[in-house]
Amino acid sequence: MRSQTQISQSQVIVPPPLQPGDLLRVIAPSGTLRELEPFQQGIKIWRDRGYRVEVIPEIDDRWGYLAGKDQDRRDRLKFAWQDAECKGILCARGGFGSTRILENWSWDWEEERQEGCGDAGTRGNKIPNNFSPSSLQPKWLIGFSDITALLWSLYKVGISGVHAPVLTTLAAEPEWSIQRLFDWVEGRSLPELQGKGWGGGTVSGTLLPANLTVATHLLGTPYQPEFANVILAIEDVGEAPYRIDRMLTQWRMSGCLAKVRGIAVGRFSQCEAPANIPSFTIAEVLREGLGNLNIPIVSDLAFGHDGCNAALPVGIKATLDGDKGLLILN
Repeated sequence: MRSQTQISQSQVIVPPPLQPGDLLRVIAPSGTLRELEPFQQGIKIWRDRGYRVEVIPEIDDRWGYLAGKDQDRRDRLKFAWQDAECKGILCARGGFGSTRILENWSWDWEEERQEGCGDAGTRGNKIPNNFSPSSLQPKWLIGFSDITALLWSLYKVGISGVHAPVLTTLAAEPEWSIQRLFDWVEGRSLPELQGKGWGGGTVSGTLLPANLTVATHLLGTPYQPEFANVILAIEDVGEAPYRIDRMLTQWRMSGCLAKVRGIAVGRFSQCEAPANIPSFTIAEVLREGLGNLNIPIVSDLAFGHDGCNAALPVGIKATLDGDKGLLILN
């Protein structure tokens, strides 16, 4: 069993280990649910493990491409978060929409009621200076892709979530990846991940996994984390090389990339250029955009869309070996 005190970095709290029998709530904070069978298969995996999994009745709600109107999705997240019996929140799928929830969101609603923070247009966009994660009841938040926005928001208030498969992708994971997720949330340590080292030596820092597109759109907002001492882990899907180039250029021009200590690169799937259009490859864009930072970089790591998506805890200490191509969770 890992020690929560040893693993916490910069006052980031890792929620208590889950145990079979615990209640987990399923919400859809982003895109509307489109694939029922893989969703049900994902729920079955958790239930077969012994967990009580409760799905909100409005799980198939739809408002355009969103899983319901913003306030409805916000209220469902709030209900799951405030439920004292609920030990973890499982996200149904990604898509788009979690950033819209954050426009009027706070993880500490009790504090807002006491302080009367702002109006509906600004509430939740400012994290109070005296905020302490100890004022909350930490619980697991599990998801990736668009869920990056919620994971980073939760990290900003000092609680670690898990960048890991959503329910619609879980059943497609190999057994080792599913076991890896259970190992982490049930209190066991995780093995290293092997990738391709670009050199740069070895560095330790705080692991911050993200979908690159979602993370880029958090830059300059209250939910942009501090990047000093961070090992940034990035992945993406369905973005043409020039779009990835554009995002990396923004990261460089904003000064954010100059602050990170190392970069772990996962899978950039379906990111090929359209046929018959002159383009760099996605590998060339990543190499050109990241390769001159003079920091450890490891690519080809097994996380992201369309393949193995190894669970990565948010906000815990990790080591990146750019020579051996290893991402090690400390």
